Amino acid sequence: MLTLYLPIAVLILLSTALSFLVILLGQLFGPRRPTTIKSLPYESGMVPIGPGTRRMPIRFYRVAVLFILFDIEVIFFLPWAVVFRRLGLFGIIEMFIFVVILVVGFVYAWKKGALEWE
Repeated sequence: MLTLYLPIAVLILLSTALSFLVILLGQLFGPRRPTTIKSLPYESGMVPIGPGTRRMPIRFYRVAVLFILFDIEVIFFLPWAVVFRRLGLFGIIEMFIFVVILVVGFVYAWKKGALEWE
């Protein structure tokens, strides 16, 4: 049974080893000529003005959290879609409850203004 996974394991090991080898060769043989300009952060070809750290508005974090929430939803939906016929009515009820909880959370975020950009 495990022999079926052998080609995948070999592929993962070889690609990981090759990635590390390329990084190592670049570190060993790559040119190193540090200058002041190379140490500056690059932004659109312009020299940065002011400090590089700023406070991010909270709306970006809210959008990121909502994205993660619905991304995790997809993670749970895909395996369920593969085996839902074997789960029968129990699986459908469980996923219905899961979707209802997500919809309630989405409506709550909507009513609280988490989706408003201004």
